[in-house]
Amino acid sequence: MFFWDTVVLYKLYIIGKNTFTETLRQPVYAVIIALAIFMYFTSPSIVMYSLDEDIKFLREIGLSTLFIAGLFIAIFSATGAVNEEIESKTITTVLSKPVSRPIFILGKFLGVAFAVILAHYILTIAMIMVNRHGVLEAATDLHDWPVIVAASVALLLTLLITAFLNYVYDWNFPATATILLTILATLALVFLALINKEWQFDPQNQTIKIFDVHASILLLLAIIILVSLAIMFSTRFNIVLTLTCCVAVFLLGLISDYVFSRFATQHIWAKIGQILVPNLQVFWVSDAIQEGAAVTSGYITIASTYAILYSAGILLISIALFQRRQVG
Repeated sequence: MFFWDTVVLYKLYIIGKNTFTETLRQPVYAVIIALAIFMYFTSPSIVMYSLDEDIKFLREIGLSTLFIAGLFIAIFSATGAVNEEIESKTITTVLSKPVSRPIFILGKFLGVAFAVILAHYILTIAMIMVNRHGVLEAATDLHDWPVIVAASVALLLTLLITAFLNYVYDWNFPATATILLTILATLALVFLALINKEWQFDPQNQTIKIFDVHASILLLLAIIILVSLAIMFSTRFNIVLTLTCCVAVFLLGLISDYVFSRFATQHIWAKIGQILVPNLQVFWVSDAIQEGAAVTSGYITIASTYAILYSAGILLISIALFQRRQVG
């Protein structure tokens, strides 16, 4: 029994690792991250004319960018991990190892999920940097030069080192850049946690808000749900239909309370919709931003339980759908 469990875990590890690596190698993965970072660095200039709501608007744009980027990374990564293997027939080689279909689906989900978590981590650091810099609301406001320098150094070093490794050793550019940026962005964040706006060592008064971290964790839970949905749709649909279905569920999930919950006690269709469609409003903290409220650890625990149970249910459906899928 122990040997069987070890073999299953090893197969899960191999499939998940290969999926993670292949996802990082996809150019679209790096492009989405780059576009999101560009959006972050331009957002202070975009919101500086919103009068007294600059900081709140900046935080909402940051969380929206994080959410949308996670959605598209989940869709394209899941489609590349499952649908492309089916269409190219390479899946027949994998399933003949032998690897059971449930193990294949779970391994693909874990690989895509970890790739999404990595991208989410990078973009969360970018969001925290932008929120620390803030908006120049008055002509007398000064730039937060430690943030600008730390971010610029991390990006430039990432590009230079990646270009060198790609040219000399033929390392994959998107995957190498992603890993390097993760390391350098982490070092930059640690530096900013210790240095204040005046270049002084002041860890006690650092301006990194715990609210941003909690909000990012909640959005990550929502994105994991979207990963499970993208895996499920990919077992049956191509990339266009998967994209359409995921975006539709994403939009319905954001307005689930308005569309389903208020009619759930009166109409059976609303009750069914409330159960089937994930309530993504649970993970969106826009109201807390407007009201200045905090996100408690208890709320995160409840949201985590909901995300885990919903994702597990979707994965069971994915396995059931994939069992009947012709792949040969």
